[in-house]
Amino acid sequence: MIGVLLVDDDALTLELHRTYVERLDGFRVAAECTGARAAVAAILGRPADIDLVLLDVTMPDGTGLDVLRQIRSRASDVDVVAVTGVRDAEVVRQMVSLGVSQYLVKPFTFGVFRERLEQYREYRRRAAEAAGSPTQSEIDALLGAFRPALPVALPKGLAGDTLAKVTADVREHGPVSAGESAARLGMSRVAARRYLEHLVEAGRVSRSPRYGTPGRPESEYAWRDAG
Repeated sequence: MIGVLLVDDDALTLELHRTYVERLDGFRVAAECTGARAAVAAILGRPADIDLVLLDVTMPDGTGLDVLRQIRSRASDVDVVAVTGVRDAEVVRQMVSLGVSQYLVKPFTFGVFRERLEQYREYRRRAAEAAGSPTQSEIDALLGAFRPALPVALPKGLAGDTLAKVTADVREHGPVSAGESAARLGMSRVAARRYLEHLVEAGRVSRSPRYGTPGRPESEYAWRDAG
């Protein structure tokens, strides 16, 4: 399990992020802090428990930059994702120079949060596999694991909100057939197949024949894990 330290001075935000983390496989909340000094103490005092820090930038007793400077000066190599409402390019640059892996701007949906943490989980998997003397392709894959997925361009006739619903359905229930997805979402089988085929073309979903039913094999669609 990946131990996560939540750092934010707002109690409601901490609660929200705790709920988000608890919904993700492979992650657990290791600790929570409401200030910069407490965050530094937790990171340096519990290195074996904390793998990832979700770090706010503005807090009453210091900034995320202060936290990063202190822990890096003490040789902590813990992974950090900035989670903040600050949209200052210079702050972003400084945090990246101090080892922030991603910069997530509030407010964001659970879907965005899930995608970024799944990218982090994939990064850790690739790092473990590439231990020792990695090949160039393994290094490239490791460095690319944190890159946010590019938005999928929609062809004419497809709607973004419907695509999001179909995507969520295949992620939650897959492998699915077009008919099964259509029935759950209240749409026609033809329309559901169009969206599923678009996800196949985009590389987000795989298609394979489903055997064991009378007549021609039916296609089933499954979400493709990162990598």
